[in-house]
Amino acid sequence: MAEVGQTDDEPFVTADNSRISPHQTHKSRWAALSRDLLKQWGGPFTYGDSVRISGISPQLDGVYIIHDTMARRHKHCFDVLVGANEGHLSDMWHNVRLTPVPARPAPQPEWQAG
Repeated sequence: MAEVGQTDDEPFVTADNSRISPHQTHKSRWAALSRDLLKQWGGPFTYGDSVRISGISPQLDGVYIIHDTMARRHKHCFDVLVGANEGHLSDMWHNVRLTPVPARPAPQPEWQAG
């Protein structure tokens, strides 16, 4: 859940300018990455990329979309948006994997020469 103490003055607006509905956060699968993991600072990922995260918990493992950046002090880590009723998360996760999900190719128009 977006916490005012951990964000700027707009806790429901992400770094890529997406807006989180405060009443729908438990339905969102959004992630924030540390700067060193984002392309604009030399990392492999960019906003909008889908990543598979495993090792958090059976309920929270799955595919997330990168929408946000963590504070500068964080290195080689990520955070996920969870709803208040999705259980307690420990401060540190161990053996967690972040794997890129390949983008689907754009559908090609079908046509036949007449």
